[in-house]
Amino acid sequence: MLAIGRALVQHPKVLLIDELSMGLAPVIVERLLPIVRAVADNTGTAVILVEQHVQLALGVADTAMVMRHGNQVLQGNASELAATPEVIENAYMGEAFAGP
Repeated sequence: MLAIGRALVQHPKVLLIDELSMGLAPVIVERLLPIVRAVADNTGTAVILVEQHVQLALGVADTAMVMRHGNQVLQGNASELAATPEVIENAYMGEAFAGP
């Protein structure tokens, strides 16, 4: 978290946060995500959040993107994608893993 604070002191145009939840208790992550949203809303800094806990990230995102093997395979409105987790799963896992 110190790294995020140090980065914000520089007034960046873009802030990349990779795996915010790694090594943190879920309750801490749930407290931090609204702060990340507030940073984006109040500072004019674009935040790119790379996160394995998709539903948590979608709760604070405007736009979401799924990448597989370095290629973008899905992009859309975060709230719409949050309502259709099977679309995200199919994009991430590939059509071969799509359910019936």
